[in-house]
Amino acid sequence: MNRIILGTRGSALALAQTRLVAAQLRAAHPAFEPEILIIKTTGDQRLDVSLSAPGSLEKGLFTKELEEALLARKIDAAVHSLKDLPTELPEGLVIGAILERADPADVLVSRSAGGLEALANGATVATSSPRRRAQLLQLRPDLTVVEIRGNVPTRLRKLAENPALDGLLLAKAGLDRLGDGIIPEGLHACVVEGILPAPGQGAIALECRDGDPDVIDLLKPIHHEETARCVEAERDLLRKLGGGCSLPLGALGTWENGAVRLQTFWLDSDGKENRPRIDTDEHG
Repeated sequence: MNRIILGTRGSALALAQTRLVAAQLRAAHPAFEPEILIIKTTGDQRLDVSLSAPGSLEKGLFTKELEEALLARKIDAAVHSLKDLPTELPEGLVIGAILERADPADVLVSRSAGGLEALANGATVATSSPRRRAQLLQLRPDLTVVEIRGNVPTRLRKLAENPALDGLLLAKAGLDRLGDGIIPEGLHACVVEGILPAPGQGAIALECRDGDPDVIDLLKPIHHEETARCVEAERDLLRKLGGGCSLPLGALGTWENGAVRLQTFWLDSDGKENRPRIDTDEHG
């Protein structure tokens, strides 16, 4: 096999992540040139849908069309932000590789420097994530949190152009991958301490057909096993809780002394906090 077709969403971040995958594949296979095919997903087209509203549209919002292209053999591997990939995959599909994770932290982009502590009392912060909303309001219950949709550059533009918004929560990994200049002039970015990320946040996953050993073999050199063990622990918790985008769940696995240390946060159906806990994978 001397080529591979990578399927991806068309957003700036999705393309940046796919180019990163392609670069790592070229480094692992010097005589090899990956191809990139852009596929529009429901999540890219249905900007009227709230990500915090539970329902059938939520599952596979950013992945369904990519998986259909895989099953139809239009592409050989689909590049996903792992946090967008449902824990249950369609029959015949598997995760073929997970790249080494980038910084999983959440970032506040705001008009004023100084991060969360510098926001005025009653300031308005935008996010489409119930997880971010729940943890943000625990840290600053005085804040007003509003819904926002669109890809990362669009959300940043909305913040820059709308004086009613004081801040916006985003994943640091996405901002880093988009590179210098993505944050409009006059805005400031600061990591928010005390917020646990979404399961899989910061990790890139490659989904492929289970019956394609050639593709799986091509992906092996870029797979990062320690990242895979950590994010699988996070996704296993999400799977057990039956959650998706509408579940206020934060989870972060870290690799320590040959085992996974898992910190978690979630709210139950009554809105009560289940205290962050630590689980350890004793098998390493």
